[in-house]
Amino acid sequence: MCGIFGLLFQGQASVGRNSVKAMLERLYLLSESRGKESAGFHAYLPVQREAWTVKGAQSASLFMRSDEYREALARVLSTGFEVEASSGSQPMAILAHSRLVTNGTAALPQNNQPVRSGHVSIIHNGIVVNVEELWASHSTLPRTAEVDTEVLAAQLDAPMRLSKDPLAATRAVYAGLEGAASIAWTHSETGLVTLATNTGDLYVALDARQQVLVFASERYILENVLNSQTGASGFPPSTAIEWIEAGNGWVFDVTGRQPASRFKIAMSEDGQEPSLQEAGHANGQAALAPLQHFERHVGHAGAPSVLRRSADESLVKFGEARVKGLRRCTCCVLPETFPYIHFDAAGVCNYCRSYRRRYAGMHSEKTRADFIASLERYRRSTPGPDVIVPFSGGRDSSYGLHLIKKEFGLKPVTFTYDWGMVTDLARRNVARLCGQLGIQNILVSADIKTKRDNIRKNVAAWLRKPDLGMVPLFMAGDKHFFRVVNVLKKQTGISLDLWCANPLENTDFKSGFCNVPPDFEKRRVDYLSMGRKAKLASHYAFQFLKNPGYLNSSLADTFGAFLAYYVEPRKDFYFIFDHFIWNEDEVNQTLIGEYDWELSPDSPSTWRIGDGTAPFYNYIYMTARGFTEFDTFRSNQIREGQITREQAMLAIMEENRPRVPSLRWYLDTIGLDFNDTIRRINSLDTLGLHA
Repeated sequence: MCGIFGLLFQGQASVGRNSVKAMLERLYLLSESRGKESAGFHAYLPVQREAWTVKGAQSASLFMRSDEYREALARVLSTGFEVEASSGSQPMAILAHSRLVTNGTAALPQNNQPVRSGHVSIIHNGIVVNVEELWASHSTLPRTAEVDTEVLAAQLDAPMRLSKDPLAATRAVYAGLEGAASIAWTHSETGLVTLATNTGDLYVALDARQQVLVFASERYILENVLNSQTGASGFPPSTAIEWIEAGNGWVFDVTGRQPASRFKIAMSEDGQEPSLQEAGHANGQAALAPLQHFERHVGHAGAPSVLRRSADESLVKFGEARVKGLRRCTCCVLPETFPYIHFDAAGVCNYCRSYRRRYAGMHSEKTRADFIASLERYRRSTPGPDVIVPFSGGRDSSYGLHLIKKEFGLKPVTFTYDWGMVTDLARRNVARLCGQLGIQNILVSADIKTKRDNIRKNVAAWLRKPDLGMVPLFMAGDKHFFRVVNVLKKQTGISLDLWCANPLENTDFKSGFCNVPPDFEKRRVDYLSMGRKAKLASHYAFQFLKNPGYLNSSLADTFGAFLAYYVEPRKDFYFIFDHFIWNEDEVNQTLIGEYDWELSPDSPSTWRIGDGTAPFYNYIYMTARGFTEFDTFRSNQIREGQITREQAMLAIMEENRPRVPSLRWYLDTIGLDFNDTIRRINSLDTLGLHA
């Protein structure tokens, strides 16, 4: 996943080198929010038969300061542009990106974009989820990298050797692709640049003379760049921006022989759409001079070599017999070790006695219809999205997105806040849903290295002086999504945001371990009264003073997370499952049956499998007190009459088992020793649960 963007110039485009350099720099800086782990660009001058590719495993900001980037860009601009007083540019395409690494380590140059295969150079935003199947079905194509983008480049290059028809090649790629793909690519034997998307994550601006085309992954980015060029000749105002909707593409001929062409990715039923050759777009140059292709890599020293002790997985324990021996509520499955719990004479806990059924009296069809009708005032009749949907790739946000698009009839744009603990499985499920539904996904990427360093420092501090109330500190880095959604609402002009959190996931015990009593009257899963917020802050402050290890470089981020979650304004904001019945069987059947939604091999549940932190903190809670989030979730299902207590007990005894591969991934990712960490957590077993 990344931000892709580019500048395309036909011959004599009325633009100067300084404007191009300034625009490219601004495109990089704005697109950096979509990925900070690598950056690159490809410049192609078809008349001169020259091309440059530069890429590096670093943020766009650092990449632009590198000698390799500055030297290559200077050569491109000096070759492609005459002096400022002359008639303008040579035909030129500049394709660039800022990447969040999904598959393929950025430490190896071949895994970074732009990717080249044969005569094709490509940039790609999204994830191809069936990449291995595609390579297997095209076994004769050359493979040199792990990154999924290479299979797209290889598949495009093969047919272009024969027909030089980018429409046919692009359609063939999308016909077999599963996942999300917004692409821009060029072939060194033509002057054509092809843009295409199956999610709608592409915006273009074309000047009145069709001599300059600028594109980016987000309208906001393109608007900002064009507005910064107000008064510069050759560039359109932001009102000239056009959205390439899902299932569509453009072809732009930088040689100027033909006007820009729009096309549908899917062929019509009669298959009669003309190819570019039939429409007279083929360049047909049989005797081209050999291409001079210059490639530079910034800051690459090969894959890092990290010496780690072998993980002893036998250290991970699950004391099944003792967990079963805990006294539990006779109505739900909450154990005696749950914060603020007490039982009456019949053995029923106060959580059950105080519970107000959310779905009592609800009629599924009527409540859905009433809620959908209440959203009519937000519906837009114009093209473009009318609702923002936070999308983690988890179970509830995936199902909620399905409802919002297919049942509510709204036009969503999704956003994912990637803070370093979003798993590759979750990212693939984001790509699956967005690709199949044709929905944009705005990726907002944190500084992942810094975020992971913050987690490591806080976990290391916690391990020295464990306190169960401080465990949520490990997840503080993701709470900024409440601030991000308000930023995106301003950027997009969309007022409505719909959230898909399931109210049955309420976990009062996390604040309970901070000496904050449960609020049985709250009506929203994220609500905390002012008094309880004060108690929570007080507990954290005391622990910070007691344990100086928490006084580290993460403090500003943690404080910002607290403000984002508890103070950030929330307007035109709804949890959709507060308004109609959430049913687990319906959710799972829809996701697995309709979208081939990916499950985790180390969990029997569909819940929490996209969150890299959950297996770790649930192991802590299980070890220290004999329960996890699953106990609270299944207990709420019992109270709503969705499952029996016997079914809940069977479920939690499977769901609470440690997810060893995920534990290894988490500790390896944040840089803590597996064996030492697990031993320290095991020492919390005050109940003898591992006996």
